[in-house]
Amino acid sequence: MSTLWKSRYANRTLGLKSSAIRELLKVTQNPEIISFGGGLPAPDVFPVKRFEEACHKVLSEHGSQALQYGTTEGYQPLREMIARNLARYGIVATIENVLITSGSQQALDLIGKMLINRGDRVLVEAPTYLGALQAFNVYGAQYVTVPVDDDGLITEQLEASIRSGVKFMYVLPNFQNPAGVTLSEGRRQQLILLADKYGIPIIEDDPYGKLRYEGEHIPPLVVLDRENVRRDNGFTLGNVIYLSTFSKTLAPGIRLAWIVAPEDVITKLVQLKQAADLHTSTFNQYVAYEVARDGFLDQHVRLIRTVYRERRDAMLHALREYFPPEVTWTHPKGGLFLWVTMPEGTDSQALFQAAIAEKVAFVPGDSFYPNNGHEGGRHMRLNFSHSQPGQIFEGIRRLSVAVKMQLHANHVAH
Repeated sequence: MSTLWKSRYANRTLGLKSSAIRELLKVTQNPEIISFGGGLPAPDVFPVKRFEEACHKVLSEHGSQALQYGTTEGYQPLREMIARNLARYGIVATIENVLITSGSQQALDLIGKMLINRGDRVLVEAPTYLGALQAFNVYGAQYVTVPVDDDGLITEQLEASIRSGVKFMYVLPNFQNPAGVTLSEGRRQQLILLADKYGIPIIEDDPYGKLRYEGEHIPPLVVLDRENVRRDNGFTLGNVIYLSTFSKTLAPGIRLAWIVAPEDVITKLVQLKQAADLHTSTFNQYVAYEVARDGFLDQHVRLIRTVYRERRDAMLHALREYFPPEVTWTHPKGGLFLWVTMPEGTDSQALFQAAIAEKVAFVPGDSFYPNNGHEGGRHMRLNFSHSQPGQIFEGIRRLSVAVKMQLHANHVAH
């Protein structure tokens, strides 16, 4: 590797690492490997025909506008549609509260840029979304972690962590990536009250909220904040910034997500976004609006739920059939992932190498913890959305071979 440029990089680049998942995708290009690694939606549910029709309509009816520069805030009809859809979940927002971003990753980057000074502490779940850690690391974040269990973030441990001095909390309440767990309504109430008591803002990341396969919908944190603490009708004084995306409901390749926040926060984010990319792709926004409109998005989400529920059930069934009894896993009620816990002493990196030898892949758990990730050594994240049920059974069978070999090696070593 050339050293010519090394001394020229800004200090903020020094600790940066490549995403373990992006690197993993290179390994899994081998068609013989069944991968449970990437958080990939199923390509067989992409509405390709609808996109094709939408592209034709946009170009024939709005070509000169769709191919032109646009406003930083985003295409107005798309923002209006997002605000209408949010209202069905109790989120009261106008288009002035909505900013379109180039995927949720840009939303996280802009929030990091807006809120984090080098050395600021950010409270995250342990484990948490790898992409958020990558975004916040650039701005020199330090981390305070609170563990999760089957009911999400353990709020009984939250107050002591908040007292250590945190700038904001980053939380995925629904079908969390990577653990697949959902924050219970009681804990959501506790979280909101503690955030208000200590004046700590919450970033609520909700990419999977529409992908629920069982159980009842739980109100978002942004709604509970308004109803229980603010007691107002909108976003004026809200303590929660809400993020969501079309990546899991339409297609990740269009790179469209949104931030919902008080107007003054949106104004600041718009200034930051102007410096980053001027605006999100005008053409993609026009096309997404045409694809999603007239009730199509709701209808399409129902199809996705049916397909993914079947795949989740296949993975749970295969785990019960093939995995040894000392291994446990979460039972996600939605989303794309489940989280496997191995016995103490297991090394998930060694297990990963053994799994690749069996032609199956997963993401080792240490990727999802800040501060070098030692807590993740005996965990793995499995994605069930991308593979057909038959592939899932075969992949879990292969993975069980690697798991049993690792457990046997640990047993012999001790």
